[in-house]
Amino acid sequence: MTREILIELKRHAPFTAFGAITGILIILIIILAHIFSQVSEVSFIIFYILHPTHIILSAIVTTAIYRLHRPKWNILWGIVIGYVGSIGIATLSDSIIPYLGELMLDLPHKGIHIGFIEKPWLTNPAAFLGIAIAFLRPMTKFPHSGHVLISTWASLFHIIMAIGQTINLITIIAVFVFLFLAVWLPCCLSDIIFPLLFVPATHTGIRKELIQIENGKDSRTA
Repeated sequence: MTREILIELKRHAPFTAFGAITGILIILIIILAHIFSQVSEVSFIIFYILHPTHIILSAIVTTAIYRLHRPKWNILWGIVIGYVGSIGIATLSDSIIPYLGELMLDLPHKGIHIGFIEKPWLTNPAAFLGIAIAFLRPMTKFPHSGHVLISTWASLFHIIMAIGQTINLITIIAVFVFLFLAVWLPCCLSDIIFPLLFVPATHTGIRKELIQIENGKDSRTA
């Protein structure tokens, strides 16, 4: 299983890097438009739009993979897996890893924003909505690709909250690194590896399942 995890991390690295690049492009656009201070002031609101969206998409994929690849799936286990895989990993990706970056960069307004603690009325319904969608129409390809980008942007605005009014080139480079790390491991873990821990190995093998999920070739994901 360790080998499969490493293979999937390698396969996801290019798209994750693309997501991180989009984050840097957003920063550059904000700087060139001379609105960084204004965006910084509303970054908390933007974060709490993106973070629940990430949770919904993550819950869809995590629950759908369990639902599709467990012959005799259990609805209670599906809810638990979908909830933990979305809330837990989204918190790690959108909040904890960006906060560690803020600490290492010693940003002036560093702080950790845990969605299910600060705004449980927003994050918990998002998780259950994603789980419900996965039960009714399990799909993996679009939600997985979409939530990689959404997670990148949520992490970005968590960091922007901490930056303050100005930003320099060194900080921009460091933000790229932390955006990559914040999305790379957590998204692979929540969307693919975590739910497959709860399904039995089949004669097709875990590797084939992972390839089908990533490329959207499993007819059951349509």
